[in-house]
Amino acid sequence: MTACVSSTHSPICRNRRSQPAPVSEPPIIVIGGGPAGSCASALLARQGYPVVLLERERFPRPHVGESLLPASIPILDDLGVLDEVKRAGFTVKLGATMIWGADREPWSWHFSETNASNPHSYQVWRPDFDAILLNNARRAGVDVREGCQATGVVFDDAGTAVAVRCRPADGSGSETELPARYVVDASGQGGLLSRQLGLRQWDDFFRNLAVYGYYRGGERLPAPDDGNILIESQPAGWLWHIPLRDGWASVGAVVDAETGQQGIRELGPQRFLESQVAAAPRLAEMLASARFVSGPEVLRDWSYRCQSLHGPGYILVGDAGCFIDPLFSSGVHLALTSATLAAAAVTSALDDPSIAEPAGQVYQQLYYKEYGHFRELARLFYSSNRTADSYFWEARRLLDNDPSLTPRQSFIQAVAGQPARGYERVVLSHGLAPAAFGHSVAAVESERQRRQECGLPADVPLRLADGVMLQRQPVLADDRFVWGVGLITDGHPEGLPCSALVAQLLTRLNGRRTATDAIADLCNGMDAATIRQIEPAARQALQILYVDGAITT
Repeated sequence: MTACVSSTHSPICRNRRSQPAPVSEPPIIVIGGGPAGSCASALLARQGYPVVLLERERFPRPHVGESLLPASIPILDDLGVLDEVKRAGFTVKLGATMIWGADREPWSWHFSETNASNPHSYQVWRPDFDAILLNNARRAGVDVREGCQATGVVFDDAGTAVAVRCRPADGSGSETELPARYVVDASGQGGLLSRQLGLRQWDDFFRNLAVYGYYRGGERLPAPDDGNILIESQPAGWLWHIPLRDGWASVGAVVDAETGQQGIRELGPQRFLESQVAAAPRLAEMLASARFVSGPEVLRDWSYRCQSLHGPGYILVGDAGCFIDPLFSSGVHLALTSATLAAAAVTSALDDPSIAEPAGQVYQQLYYKEYGHFRELARLFYSSNRTADSYFWEARRLLDNDPSLTPRQSFIQAVAGQPARGYERVVLSHGLAPAAFGHSVAAVESERQRRQECGLPADVPLRLADGVMLQRQPVLADDRFVWGVGLITDGHPEGLPCSALVAQLLTRLNGRRTATDAIADLCNGMDAATIRQIEPAARQALQILYVDGAITT
């Protein structure tokens, strides 16, 4: 028995439908062939559903966002493309190196410190990486239509998505309407459905703009960090340097949107980017012998979240639903994670229409949680860079009385419940976090340490902590959502899935029973062999939840 099962693992789908789809059945239509669209369409096709993917461009096509996180590796493995990614010769990424905060010397953190199973990821060349994923979708049976631009989604009188309008992207033909059994919007930052339905909400804290291009022939960081992304802050913002294969490097500057627009008007994009590189001493030194070979490009639309990620017959994935500042290289990870969850939600909705809305809600909460983790971490890290006295950093300073989240909530959302990604604590320790946030970190961790050292009280009645509750909800089981039980806590407002036995055990904690009494009552009527198996697992589950603060005396 396990206490709680992860709700964000990556299911692999292998033709679980009992019967192939009838020929006359409309397909699932996926809009967009980037990582989110390719992943979702492949998983759905493996379930036996007919899937049509509409992609405006013809691959390979250029795209920024080359730095992957280890959390993407298991999903790539599930998709069956990891060996192909390994053979592509992409730069191996062991971690990240930063020049940020009080110490202007470079400092590094490494995935191996907290992720033994996946101690590295890759710096990928996106035209090739995205083509690998799209071709994998083809092999899974997806009808991939490149050069086909989706122009809108058609809804029936009940508000259900029933078709997608599209046309040749080169203007060579007229618009047509394709019936759809379900619509998956993976249209990226263009956000087809978010624009059509008015769903996008901009994040005022990250009022940024990025200018980026590609250099060749410069220096890398010293080994073993030569494959790391370098992030260097400077008075006007920060810059990235991502070492790619064949001596190329992706280089970008993140600045205030208004400042960037003015600088681009005055200098032009390339000279403006070069002026930002010159303001970052370490990066400028690395690029002294490099030549500019491609770009520049400007990204003006920045951080946002759609107010809803699903509805009758449709779901939004990847950048079509949420986009956050790229400080921690979260883009591809969020795309693949949301696509995996979305495929499970669509499968559940088509198999059992009664679970469609609740499963969509859980999908949305899980995606918001993952997005919120990176948002809070970036927000706190921006705020902690107090060595730069400039408009950019002052405008992104967190006040201790910020009403959007309490310091405790910020800490829990950014750090708690994420032990596998422990770099959060490393990066925050190099800044000067707001005082209230620091106090919250100390208080939460001190209480956890105390509970860990004292252990689960043996003879004191236990109860669920204030605000903690059990609720019936869809939970992820392999490749779909099924009805189960979730535990609502500060760290898991979306509901942490619980096994049936743990849920039964927690219902017995009413402030009048001790752990021993509750376990004895749970085991009442079981045979001796079962009790020997159940008792230690039940006690371990209670210990974990006690340390996390979900149950208390």
